[in-house]
Amino acid sequence: MKIGITCYPTYGGSGVVATELGIELAAAGHQVHFITYSQPFRLTGREQGISYHEVPVSNYPLFEYPPYDLALASRTAEVAEYYDLDLLHVHYAIPHSVSALLARQMLAARGRHLPFVTTLHGTDITLVGLDRSYLPITRFAIEQSDGVTSISQYLRERTIKEFKIKREIEVIPNFVNCDFYVPLDPEVRAEKRRRFAAPDEKILIHLSNFRPVKRVTDTVETFARVVEKVPAHLLLVGDGPDRSAAEYLAHKKGIQDRVHFLGKQDSVNELLPLADLMLMPSELESFGLAALEAMACRVPTIATNVGGVPELIEDGVNGRLFPVGDVEAMAEAAAELLLNPAKLEAMADAARKTAQQRFCSSKIIPLYEKYYERVLERTGSGVEPVSPSS
Repeated sequence: MKIGITCYPTYGGSGVVATELGIELAAAGHQVHFITYSQPFRLTGREQGISYHEVPVSNYPLFEYPPYDLALASRTAEVAEYYDLDLLHVHYAIPHSVSALLARQMLAARGRHLPFVTTLHGTDITLVGLDRSYLPITRFAIEQSDGVTSISQYLRERTIKEFKIKREIEVIPNFVNCDFYVPLDPEVRAEKRRRFAAPDEKILIHLSNFRPVKRVTDTVETFARVVEKVPAHLLLVGDGPDRSAAEYLAHKKGIQDRVHFLGKQDSVNELLPLADLMLMPSELESFGLAALEAMACRVPTIATNVGGVPELIEDGVNGRLFPVGDVEAMAEAAAELLLNPAKLEAMADAARKTAQQRFCSSKIIPLYEKYYERVLERTGSGVEPVSPSS
């Protein structure tokens, strides 16, 4: 198949999933075309079977805000026609589904049909879509999509409830490449950990875009309590509006020498296996991709019992779950695990096993391929499957 993908190319879960999906689809033999305003940060530009098409946005004095959605629709139609795309897959409803709908209508006027699939990732529904000014257009774009998927059962149910959606929404969970996100050899791991901690110290990690919903300061608060009981260091991977608050809090707590702000990192698969535990104290997660990537590296997660997280983490088995804001309980659980090597090892093994058995890309990518084929068949645009995994 020839598949167009549109996403936000930034440091966030939806962009990560869309980019990794494109990489996996190309590896399976499909031709993938990314259409967005900048190259997705996880693309190197050297991947076989992947092309990137920039969406130029002009600034006119008349416009207070550049009309990206219109530019995206126009560029999508151009790419689809020139490269004879079979299907478009857009990630995040606003504005990508609307732009895809416009592109489909533009092409239909010229006698060509371009079906599009919308994947709902979370904040496009839980935050943006529920703004009254966006709710009608979000609902319309979802209803007009040729196919709709969500990354968790929680998000599917919330979308149906909040938007009164009548159409089918397919749940296809996020995934991780279990051959890329892997535990390290013990000797290699011990050597690389020395960059951040002494051999007798533990390492905790947090990975996010540092938005308020991620509660990065709760991560620092939790760690401050952990380090009172266990010699440890905290790696904060990512950046965003709450970084300053987290830095201030670490300094206020007197633990700034144990909290390492690493900024945005392309190769998180090299950092995650160094940790003993992941901290994810989010206000809301529609899935919890960072936790899954950590789990694939044999790193269990201390997380909040919100959204789709319980679909990934089983409390006491492959991680721990707590109410939002309960930093005392999260810290106590983290310290207990760090001081009990046998229990931590068992949970780490269970975390890796969960990733391998349920969320590896080798299991999830075929679900997308089959869904594409169903959409193409339903819309009368069927093509012969390319991938052996289809």
